[in-house]
Amino acid sequence: MRSIDAVLGALDDVVGELATVDLLTLPAPYRFAVLERMETAQRRLVAVSHAGVARLERFEGCPKLPNALADVLRVSPTEARRRIKDAAQLAPRTALTGELLPPVLSETAKAWQAGHLDGEHLEVIQKFFHALPGHVPPVEVELAEKSLAEHAVNLRPDQLAKVAIQLSLVLNPDGLFSDKDRALQRGFTWGRRRADGMREGKLVADPELQAEMEPWFAKFAAPGMCNPDDETTTVAGEPTDEAAARDSRSHAQRQHDALKALVRGRLGDPKLGQHNGLPVTVIATATVQDLQNKTGHAVTAGGTLLPIPDLIRMASHAYHYLALFDGVNRRALWLGRTKRIASADQRIILHAKDRGCTRPGCDAPGYHSVVHHAAQDWKNGGTTDIQDLTLACPPDNELVETGGWDTRIRADGQTEWIPPPGLPMLKGGVNTYHHPERLLPKDDEKD
Repeated sequence: MRSIDAVLGALDDVVGELATVDLLTLPAPYRFAVLERMETAQRRLVAVSHAGVARLERFEGCPKLPNALADVLRVSPTEARRRIKDAAQLAPRTALTGELLPPVLSETAKAWQAGHLDGEHLEVIQKFFHALPGHVPPVEVELAEKSLAEHAVNLRPDQLAKVAIQLSLVLNPDGLFSDKDRALQRGFTWGRRRADGMREGKLVADPELQAEMEPWFAKFAAPGMCNPDDETTTVAGEPTDEAAARDSRSHAQRQHDALKALVRGRLGDPKLGQHNGLPVTVIATATVQDLQNKTGHAVTAGGTLLPIPDLIRMASHAYHYLALFDGVNRRALWLGRTKRIASADQRIILHAKDRGCTRPGCDAPGYHSVVHHAAQDWKNGGTTDIQDLTLACPPDNELVETGGWDTRIRADGQTEWIPPPGLPMLKGGVNTYHHPERLLPKDDEKD
């Protein structure tokens, strides 16, 4: 058997040779046949790749498996997690006794490995079983998986989705779902932040949350309530008839503002305790020039670009942490705080300086990061001086603690991460994710 390097070399040669073929020299109908064969070959290659993903394991110095896979393959962490999940359902399993078990989706796995399915086919099948209630007998579940896999070989993903809907009606004709089934569907996730600063979210609410939000919206999303565009608006008592009459917001906008009032009223409450050594409230960084001009953006510890007018308006409602910097040389000018605690001051400055985890490629914001001794760990004699501190999310902090990684503060103040010796596939360097302004050349660097 040839070595894996020899096989991969041959694959590179074949792909390179295939790229030189001019498809325009082929008869038009035959081009479809060629594309179909290449699609099948590509799907089989993806299946082989997933089989390799299923055999990956975390080793010393390696970040969390999804992050390590994302870094090495240069794919998003979301895509890496998807491939790991897919591989777990399509690869053979091993029981605790050592017995070899078939894949979770055994029939789908056969069609997948043969190159008959692509990612969209697989997603349709996964969604079908994710929505299937738990009372369906295992025998019927197994037959359903076999049926979907057989249909997927001959159908497009959109056609397969229609078959899946019909099959779900056969297995669960009355639409019965247990409390456990419903609970598995609940969740809230943010989508991507838009260029205008807005962000869409997806909420799947269980009946309890729905019941609790109904009276809140009935009261605080009524016309005239919680209206940011009306100076006479109220968040207590009843709005005047005049305020309700001039409220031009849509129903969706009123509900948004009512939800904002709910969250705003809780932030900073001592009963919430602390998060990473600070009260649960908004932490923002801004320059004094932007505040004076009422333009530009502040940056929160969650990575949100907050327009300065919004920041000023927020400051009138609750106590927040605000660090002010000179917009020219970034020198710290003032630190507003609700409690005089040195460690809290340092955390706020780190939020302002680093904005989030400093390991290259990590997008964990400041709220989800802890203080890390970049030069020398505290237990090894390191100091807790601000110039020696940085931010790191807990998994990445553990990489330094036990994984062989090293960090240092460069002359420009940025934290450099150095991977363990002998692991060149792991990426080191500095993290620019939280500082997109560093991606642009400075004035003195432009041509």
